[in-house]
Amino acid sequence: MQENNVEKSLNMAIMLTSVFFVVEIIGSIISGSLSLLGDAGHMLRDVFALLLSLSAIHIAKNLPSRTKTFGYHRIEIFAAFINGILLLGISLWIFLQAYQRVFAPKPIESVTMFVVALIGLLVNMYVALKLHGSHDINVKSAFTHVISDTLSSVAVIFASAWIFFTGQTIIDPILGSLIAIFVLFSAFAIIKDSIYVLLGFAPKNVNFDNVIKDIEIVKGVESVHNVHLWSLCSNINVIDAHIFTNEQNMGKIEAIKQKIKKNLKKYNIRHATLEFECEECIENHKVKGMGH
Repeated sequence: MQENNVEKSLNMAIMLTSVFFVVEIIGSIISGSLSLLGDAGHMLRDVFALLLSLSAIHIAKNLPSRTKTFGYHRIEIFAAFINGILLLGISLWIFLQAYQRVFAPKPIESVTMFVVALIGLLVNMYVALKLHGSHDINVKSAFTHVISDTLSSVAVIFASAWIFFTGQTIIDPILGSLIAIFVLFSAFAIIKDSIYVLLGFAPKNVNFDNVIKDIEIVKGVESVHNVHLWSLCSNINVIDAHIFTNEQNMGKIEAIKQKIKKNLKKYNIRHATLEFECEECIENHKVKGMGH
């Protein structure tokens, strides 16, 4: 999928998902369905996932400045954190409403609920089709969110049919609670992952020991220490390390550096600050690989 096509697909997906998020909110108010409101929470999560994917593409095009040396990559992490907090609030509100409705059931317009959920399913399927096939890690993430949301829409369709044929509205707060639980777990995961990046922890999907090994296997590297590994955003990792070498020739040291950077590309490490030393730090014997 070409970059321009990816951006067009994302813009279309964001527009459709945002519009239908509003439609589901209105539909949940008219029908009185909590499960439809929970599905709207899924839609909101999808909107943010799609926005993060699009922002990552746009941010990558912006060059750093003197005052913003890393550019605006962290914006997507702040947006993800806010998204998580918002989803957390929506989930808790649905739980409260579901609890109240178990003891005081409210009438539900099952036909309205069915129509809105069906349209939501079609929208999700169309968006998934437009995003399918991209190799971009952010687009793949958004695609996964949209696919999972189709299951929520199917569940709401089933609940609306059940209410229509049986009149048993109790299924709506129960299903709403189940969807809210799923949204709640998503919210906690988003908040946790965003805090993990903001605090500068090592990337979860990168094995620290393997990074050290891929540096040390380069000919000329004797040992590695003072290693700091963190994430700039969802798909850009950064490393700072001291490299002990017996090599004195600057040309050969530069060749070693380029080989190390090549080995680190598979970890999405795009910024590598490597300080070469001809005398090994005393602290290196205490805690190999870790910062001090």
